[in-house]
Amino acid sequence: MTTPSETDLEIVAEQLGRRPRGTRAVAHRCPCGNPDVVETEPRLDDGTPFPTMFYLTCPRATAACSRLESAGVMREMQERLAADPELAERYRSAHEDYLARREAVQHVPEIEKVSAGGMPDRVKCLHVHLGHALAAGPGVNPFGDEVRAAVEPWWAGGPCVTPEAG
Repeated sequence: MTTPSETDLEIVAEQLGRRPRGTRAVAHRCPCGNPDVVETEPRLDDGTPFPTMFYLTCPRATAACSRLESAGVMREMQERLAADPELAERYRSAHEDYLARREAVQHVPEIEKVSAGGMPDRVKCLHVHLGHALAAGPGVNPFGDEVRAAVEPWWAGGPCVTPEAG
């Protein structure tokens, strides 16, 4: 994790089409060098609790996740989750990891047992799972790791946005 520079924040704003809220760190960088996951504050400046700690920002990675969702991958993951106790335990561990990382930043009572992406019982929002997997590294979020393996290298065509030369 690194503190975002002004250039990082400008890149993320261009990726999202708006200025990011509550960005506290760059949680992962794309091989092209741009941020592709940011870590957000558990409570935004206006006091709103914000449970999504790892926010996928790269539009190419986001589009790749959306294609998987449209293809029914979440439904298949949910079925496997219900049928495989070992996978369910690994997914519960991913949930606990997410909670512990957020709690280490700030305790927010309104979201203390809420992680993201449906964890630990449901599978939703593959964007969240990929963001968590990229930020935490391999072996932490089993579905995030699967999404990472399933998407094509979103960076292969070069940076999704290019910072303006100052």
